[in-house]
Amino acid sequence: MITVRPSDARGLADHGWLRSRHTFSFGSYHDPAHMGFGHLRVINQDHVAPGEGFGTHPHRNMEIISVPTYGQLAHRDSAGHGGIILPGEVQVMSAGRSILHSEMNGSREEPVGFLQIWILPSVSGGEPRYGQKDFGEAPGRTLVVSGDGRDGSLSIKQDADLWRVRLSAGTEEAVQLLRRRAWVQVLQGDLAIDGTPLHPGDGAAITDLTSFTLRAETDVDALLFDLL
Repeated sequence: MITVRPSDARGLADHGWLRSRHTFSFGSYHDPAHMGFGHLRVINQDHVAPGEGFGTHPHRNMEIISVPTYGQLAHRDSAGHGGIILPGEVQVMSAGRSILHSEMNGSREEPVGFLQIWILPSVSGGEPRYGQKDFGEAPGRTLVVSGDGRDGSLSIKQDADLWRVRLSAGTEEAVQLLRRRAWVQVLQGDLAIDGTPLHPGDGAAITDLTSFTLRAETDVDALLFDLL
């Protein structure tokens, strides 16, 4: 079954410096029908004004993934990690028992856009961990995050895979799931999943299917989660 979560149906937070769309309940946006999907707890599409951002704040027991879509994202944390994350790169922070961090716009002239993703860990506590990698813009599917760090992906403490999917118009990608459900989030372009259309900002929950086909109606940039 493929259940579409339309872009405009997501929660909206507009604070002036931050405009964010929430796929699942987050902050002041609460929807009992959309509390997460399996271990996937948060997909926020954030747009942050120049010079602004999320100041230093704590997290614990959460796998946090950041995927910039434009601009410069500046990271700092209490474990000593810091730097700029650019489009094509992916950042993973395992909060472990506790960590303080900030995610700011690294530019005072241009906005930054990124997806903030939270996945519940399979085990609590432990030392915080950090990873950042440039995966480029290779066509097709690229494994960027996994539970075992295989094929050069960044690792998290959960049995889940995250793929970056880039397809040119008119091309298809056959997907065989390793687990029992999937989530697709469209960043750019028009995509069909076994004929079900999705547009920019749309998401789709996929259940009771072990395989499906992605078809790009236009050039597509999307995320594919393979989840328990």
